[in-house]
Order: sequence, then structure tokens, then C-alpha cells
Amino acid sequence: MDLLSNKWFANLIVCWFFIGVSCNSVEKKIYVHLNYTVPCVRLLNATHQIGCQSTLSGNVGVLHVLESEENLDWVLSSGPNPPYLVILEFPLFTRSVMLKLKNGSSRVAGVAIVAPNSNPPEGFSPHTTCPNENTGVYTEEYGPAFAHCQATVWNPLGNGLSYEAFDFPIFSLKDDNDTQVIRQCYLDHNRGVNGSAPQYPLCAMQLYSHMSAVTDTATCMRRNSINFSLNPEIVCDPLEDYNVWASTRTLNNTAKGHKDGESVVIAAARLDSRSFFFDIAPGAESGVSGFITLLAAAHALRNATREAQPNRTILYTFFQGETFDYIGSSRMVYDMQNKQFAVDLDNIHSVLEIGQVGLRSESKVWLHSDPVSRRNSSINDEVRKLVENLQLAAGGLSVSVEEPNVSQPLPPSSFQRFLRAQQIPGVVLEDHQSVFTNRFYESMYDNAEYLNISYPPNMTSDEQMEFTTETAKALTEVATMVARALYVQAGGAETQLSSINADSQMVTKMLYGFLVRSNNSWFQQLIPSDLASHLANRPTNFYIGVSQQSSEPTLLVQYLLANLTGSATNITQENCQNQRQDEDDKDSKHMYYYMWVQGAAPPNSTEREGFCVRSTVRLSKALSPAFEQQDYTSRDYSTWTESRWKDIKGRIFLVASHDLEMLTLGVGVGVLLTSLALIYIISSKADMLFSSGREPANATY
Repeated sequence: MDLLSNKWFANLIVCWFFIGVSCNSVEKKIYVHLNYTVPCVRLLNATHQIGCQSTLSGNVGVLHVLESEENLDWVLSSGPNPPYLVILEFPLFTRSVMLKLKNGSSRVAGVAIVAPNSNPPEGFSPHTTCPNENTGVYTEEYGPAFAHCQATVWNPLGNGLSYEAFDFPIFSLKDDNDTQVIRQCYLDHNRGVNGSAPQYPLCAMQLYSHMSAVTDTATCMRRNSINFSLNPEIVCDPLEDYNVWASTRTLNNTAKGHKDGESVVIAAARLDSRSFFFDIAPGAESGVSGFITLLAAAHALRNATREAQPNRTILYTFFQGETFDYIGSSRMVYDMQNKQFAVDLDNIHSVLEIGQVGLRSESKVWLHSDPVSRRNSSINDEVRKLVENLQLAAGGLSVSVEEPNVSQPLPPSSFQRFLRAQQIPGVVLEDHQSVFTNRFYESMYDNAEYLNISYPPNMTSDEQMEFTTETAKALTEVATMVARALYVQAGGAETQLSSINADSQMVTKMLYGFLVRSNNSWFQQLIPSDLASHLANRPTNFYIGVSQQSSEPTLLVQYLLANLTGSATNITQENCQNQRQDEDDKDSKHMYYYMWVQGAAPPNSTEREGFCVRSTVRLSKALSPAFEQQDYTSRDYSTWTESRWKDIKGRIFLVASHDLEMLTLGVGVGVLLTSLALIYIISSKADMLFSSGREPANATY
């Protein structure tokens, strides 16, 4: 390439660079991108789809701030500039308003909900009134009088919005600078004066949340299996994660199935939650209150079960995916039935499940049991003993226990999946006698504020983590009761009960870590360095997700349970990570699990002193058996999947009138045609216009 060609090439590169910079600059001048957007996404099951989506190129609509339900007429019929992208203040985020927008969706491009910074005074639950009604124990064959919540409507505030399908995007916006910009843009450009139509240019918004999956799980899984290319497109994924479990005595995890002579008391809690929006699932009352109570009880039992081991083994289980038709518990029961778990159903003596226990009225906990199985005298006798043990354990504490009416069914609980497989004695602890006390069940407002977790002003994050709230004290009392009851239920001596006490400081730290900020100094000590990136300066999101790797709550509970029930072991990091005491150890991995954690940094040092924790903590799959069986229309197991997507974003801009757009297009086309004509004319006359006279070859000077 000669010097001239190099020069032209360099000039071309420079031109393209300036064009790119100019385009980027123009794009920034046209659009204001929204910093915090949380979408509603599409989920699918055996029969239908729920959730929201945009078109492939995003939905565009003229902004309209809805001021009242009566103002809907402007959006649905009388407004002159459809489609509209509706901005809803949270009090208008009701089933009535949303269904009207859904039914008028030809004029609705999308909805943006402005979430208030504090909880609304009235209750709000986008879940159904009868959670998991089709996959619990009560059916037309088993307790038909209790099926479909005929006896008790557990969640009367449930409006079912989370289970509706919307063909436009719905986003949640923080009430911050972004929403102020949106409101001001609406006031400046879109709000008509004295009822008149607003004049162009108008303020518009574009929301991107295109979902790849459609119809139902069977359809999307079939599309997943179609291989027309080397890189087949996956359009949906099953909801899945891992259950966390541990035992007070070692169980050989390699030898699956029934263990002769082994009797197990299961202590259970759920890990997950959800809300209408994808990335916000705080689950403070619905999930966190229960599993923190169980973690604190497990810690309280560590020394007691070592010093005076009871006859039975206590199996701590933390189930994932219970919100979506009991994914975790149904999988564990399935594994037990198929000899894929450390014990089987015949090894289970009884079950004690800790449900929602964070909002106790009059310091009371209700002991729920199954009236159908209790018709069997032997089951009834064992349930009575468990209730008596709980009453004994509550003695001397500021918590009282009572049973609801004997004819009342079990509330939604993991225990229902065990009963569906086999009649087992069991009790579910709840803070409600009948309907849920929780006014924000499965919503974004089931958060720390709702559990009255707050701190004095001007505290550092470490000071907040150490500050014991009234909620922490109350849950500590429940955890002490649970620990003592489990110890007696497992065959331990009543004389040991006074020495079994939950640690309020431990409960305080866990509440802060899960509901306020997981990226704190205590959590950092309890996990390995490569997982530190999972910690965040926000509350934990308890949505189950689809990744085959453990989610943030699963990892945190796994390491917390190991640290609270296991013991530090003086072995090298290499041996620890290779699941052995030393190089000759071949057996420990069958009985224990070893975890290397980064530990704390000594004073005046930045280097952490890591150590190895040996415990019985394990993970087991929380993937619905329906996907193992490839039965995507199953009525027995969860079939929930989540659609895949590419871009989730939103932006606002000014849009010109249609007439002006057409005029601009016409002028542009005219300029283009004129340019082409000029080029043709100049090209055809090039010899005349650009030729220069040649001198005779024999010219002399």
C-alpha cells in the first residue's frame, strides 16, 4: 500500500471515529436513560404464562401520569395521542386499575409504577388468596372439604396480580431523581391546559423487556430442544436452586436411601420469596423470620447435642422454591422416595416447620397440624406429644403457644408435601391463628420496615449490625423455644433445657445481613474469598432464579449453617478444599463437608486469617421432579419456568407530531433524490466539467 493510500485510510478511520462520537453525543442529547428500572418478567407453567413483556424493539408511548382511576378514560378512549405509557403512583396499583389497562391494551404501551420510599399504610399482596392451592396435600381425594381454601382463605388481601399475563411491559421506578425528571417532562409537555389537548413535542417513554418464551412450559421446553444450528436458542429455564440441610449426627451421604435404626426429626423452613417485580423479593415475614429462627435454634443446639446427644437425629432443612408450588420440598420427598437422599421417608419420626413468626400478636405462636392425618390415633398421639414438647419448651419464656381449632387445615407449608407422600406427625409454627397476619405477603413491602427493624440515627453499618431490635429479641425467644422442643422431641433429657438458649446477638446480625445489607463485616468472615462478590449493599433478593449455581440466599444460609453448627478444624487450605483431614483420609468426605472461609483480619492488619469449617451441611437439588421426568404438564409437581430476555432498560425523550415526522421524511427523501440527480448529472458531464486541455506533445519552451 503506497503512502497516499495509507493517508486516505488514516483519514477514513478518523472520520468514522468522529462520526461515532458525534452519534453518541446526539443520542445523549435525545434520550434520558432511567438508572433504576425493575421489570415484571414472564413465567410459565403447565397451563399458561404470567407476567409482562415488550415488543422486540421496545414499547414506545406518550407519557401520562394517572392521577385517579376516573382519569383512566383519557388513556383508554379520549386521549388524542395513543398509545400511552402510564405512570402510576402506588396507591393506584390495584387489580381494578391494572385489569382496565390490560383490557384496553391497544392504547396502552406500558406501565411504570412509582414505588414509595416507605411502606403504604394499607396492605398489598399481589399473590393469590390461596397460595399453592393445586400442589398441596388437600385435594378431592384427601380432605376435600379443605381443598382450594374452602375452609380458610389464608391470604385475603391477595389480588392475584402476580399471576396475570400482561402484553405490555410493567416496570417499577424508585421515587427519586429519575421520577422527578419524568414528572417534570410530563408537566412541561403533556399536560393540557383547561382540558385542551397538549401540543407537540410530547414527552414519551420507551421500555425494553422482550421475553423469548410464550404460551406455556411444554411449548418453551420443546423449543429449547429444537437444534437447527450449532448454537440453539434457549428460550426458557426451569426455576431451580439448592436446598440446604444438615444433621446433628453424621449421616453417610454417599450411601443413599433407608438407614436401619435411624430416626430423624425434621426441622424445616423455607428460603425463598417473590414479588410482582423480578429483582425485589425481601420476604422478611414470609421467609426470613422463619429460617433465621431455625438457624438460631440450630446454633443453640450445637453444644447440647454434642455434650448429651439425643436418641434421634435432628435434620435441619431449608427449602428453596416453595413459593412456586413447593419446588424444594417436593424434590426432597421425591429423592427420599427414590433412594437419592441420605435417609428415606420411613426414617422420619416427625416434622416441625417454622413458618411466618415475625409478627406475633400478644407474643403468641400458633401450632397448626393436619386434621385429616390426626384421625389416625397413632399419628394423633405423636402430634400431641410434639405439641406438649412445644408447650414445655415455652415455659419460662415470653412466648406462649396455642393450637387453633382442631378442624382447621394446615396453612400453606412444606410439610404438606411430606403428608402428600406419607402420613407423618408434624406441626407448623405460625404467628397467625387462621388468615395471614402478613399484610404484604409476597410483595416488595414484606421488608425490614414491616418487621419494625430500624436503627437510631448516625449509626455506622457495624453499629447497626450490633444493635438489638425488639424484633430480634422476639425471634430469639421463638428460636429458644424451637431449640428446646426439638431437643426433647429427639429424645433429649428435659434437665438440659435450661442450658439451651438462642443468642440474640446472632439473630440481630442475621436480620441485618439478610434484610438491610449482606455486605457486612460478619458475613464477610463466614464465606470464602471467591464468594465475597455475592455480597451487596442492599437487602438480599430471595427470588429462586434459574441458575444452576447456588443463589445468594442459598450460599449465605449454607455457610451460616456450617459456621453455626460445625467447628473450626486445624487443617491446611488444600486438604480442606479436597474434603479431607489429611492426605490419607478417604472417609471423611462421606460424613462431613469442609469449607474454607476467609475469616477476620487481626487488628492493624488487612490480611484475613482463613480457617476450615467442618460440618454436616450439604446441598441437594431444588429442581422440580417434573423436569427430571420431562413431564411438562404434570399436575403433581411444579412446572414453573422463566423466560429468557436480552435487554431490560427504559428511557424518555421528546417525540414530534406525526405531521412533522412526515414532513421531515419528505424533505429528507427530496434532498436524497436531488443529491442523486446532481450526482448523475455531474458524473455524466465529468469529462466536460473536470477535463483540462493537453498541450501538444512537441511543444517547446
